[in-house]
Amino acid sequence: MRERRKKTTPPAGGPPKPPDNQRQRNLTIGWIVAGLAVLFIFQTSLVGARDEIDFSRFLNLVRNGSVTTATVTDTSVSGEYSDGEDTKEFTTTLPPGYDTFELGKILSGNEVDWTGRQPSLWTGLLFGWILPFAIIGGLYYFFIFRRLRNQMGGGAGGPLQIGKNKAKLYDRTDMKTTFADVAGVDEVETELVELVDYLKNPKKYEAVGARIPKGVLLVGPPGTGKTLLARAIAGEAEVPFFYIAASEFIEMFVGLGAARMRDLFQQARERAPAIVFMDEIDSIGQARSGAAGNQLGSHQEQEQTLQQLLTEMDGFEPNSGVIIIAASNRPEVLDQALVRPGRFDRQIVVNLPDIKGREAILNIHARDVNVSADVDLKVIARRTPGFSGAQLANIINEGALLAARRDSQVVDMHDIEEAIDRVIAGLERRSTVLSDKERRLVAYHELGHAMVALFVENADPVHRVSIIPRGIGALGYTQQLPEEERYLMSEPELRDRIAVLLGGRSAEDIIFGFATTGAHDDLRRATEIARRMVMEFGMSEVVGPINIADNGPRFLSPAFRQGDTVSDETEVAIDREVKAILLEGRDKARKIIEEHRDDMDGLAEILLEKESLDRKDLDAYFGTTVELAKGSSSEVAPEG
Repeated sequence: MRERRKKTTPPAGGPPKPPDNQRQRNLTIGWIVAGLAVLFIFQTSLVGARDEIDFSRFLNLVRNGSVTTATVTDTSVSGEYSDGEDTKEFTTTLPPGYDTFELGKILSGNEVDWTGRQPSLWTGLLFGWILPFAIIGGLYYFFIFRRLRNQMGGGAGGPLQIGKNKAKLYDRTDMKTTFADVAGVDEVETELVELVDYLKNPKKYEAVGARIPKGVLLVGPPGTGKTLLARAIAGEAEVPFFYIAASEFIEMFVGLGAARMRDLFQQARERAPAIVFMDEIDSIGQARSGAAGNQLGSHQEQEQTLQQLLTEMDGFEPNSGVIIIAASNRPEVLDQALVRPGRFDRQIVVNLPDIKGREAILNIHARDVNVSADVDLKVIARRTPGFSGAQLANIINEGALLAARRDSQVVDMHDIEEAIDRVIAGLERRSTVLSDKERRLVAYHELGHAMVALFVENADPVHRVSIIPRGIGALGYTQQLPEEERYLMSEPELRDRIAVLLGGRSAEDIIFGFATTGAHDDLRRATEIARRMVMEFGMSEVVGPINIADNGPRFLSPAFRQGDTVSDETEVAIDREVKAILLEGRDKARKIIEEHRDDMDGLAEILLEKESLDRKDLDAYFGTTVELAKGSSSEVAPEG
């Protein structure tokens, strides 16, 4: 039973979030409405509480002697009139084109005290021109200019701040992630702890004359925790930590990236000692094209930014107190001047975790999940070879989602097993209804892989055979689970792996007498292994111990690529050797399937009924007891 770890508060970090745009808009609209309300109250206070009466009634009041005072303008008349014992104020509007001189005679003839008044120039200017334009200008500023300024300048500075860097500054209170939240990369963690220790205790290193590296380059496959390590450094170091993605230096204006780079290092020096972390540095650190290269547009901008980075890291002025940490998935494209000693002195490979590392990573991600006692993280670690930390986190999360979907309060082992199958082969497609003929084809195809894997000498043990459609076009899959971690492959192991991959096609030929499209990915993978054996590993007596493969990416799509410097004669020899290796694997697979034809028929009936066979089912059928496989797993491509 695995001991439950105490739940901790999920790590939280980052700078304060920017103000919400919707909230800002609502606040602006509120100010505008309040301003209009104030204007209305102001106008009302100037006019006062007066009765609006018709002009005809006004004339009748004048003739009746009720009007006591009157003020005449070009468009209106206001004043007071008596209504019994009360005196009321009134206002009325003159008809268009009415002669105010004649109105004056009427008022004088009825002994009304009256006067004339011209409209105020300033009042008309204020209410007729200044105030409307002020309201329109305010709306324009808040809804158009302010948004344009934020887009161009990235903040409150507007276009004048366009050369400012966009790095986020963190301190110890912002970042809660520490090295306790990182697992599976113990050697890398040790190197980075040294950096943090140097920043805290520089005299210890200066006493022996040691100089801390100016730059540390983290390289490795995606999802191995390079950015997580940077977050842990930010949480451990009691110094300012600048985080920025390298792509944020490049925009449409040439020279902008270099200006932002200068501003970033200037801020870092002012706060030294400090750490600057640049994520995906290959976006600005790619090798320069030279004199014959393209020097226009974004390419020139990238090179200027790179040159500024080179100058800041190891230029004429010292860069003491600022340590640069960068991460990349493509170290092979970086400029040689960038990775030389004196700039990025130390290059650390963050590899995929081994079985112990995977177990430690699973423990970290499972500590905040309510898992049941039957969940054995050691078994899960054995079932997930070659998985990155991000994939392991995804497995735990998928298991929790599956548990919540069935209204369970805990995550059991079945949920985790299903989550692993989802990551490996994709979601189940129960809606895909296969005919009985197609189901038999898929069953024999997958059992062909499994049968060859069971009876060749150097194949990994079979862990599961399934004919449940998954993912995109996968109608079934066969999973193998090796007994230990593997770092090298021998020639016999590669040849047996080819035989296992060709077992599905061989079963189709023997059982049904024809081939299907289900083996297309098996053929591709088997051909790639055979070509690498001949062209990269020197495992051919005819071609010889040579390597004529092209160096591709180390961590991104590390597929085999043929070099250009291959003669026609060598090409013919390579093709013949590759074909010979594939035919040898096919013949080995066909021989095993023919010798165990009865076993395949029996297993096929069981597989068609249960839709999935695991290691225990195979052991029970063959009457053997095989210890659960330990170590990493390999996957035969799903049929589809």
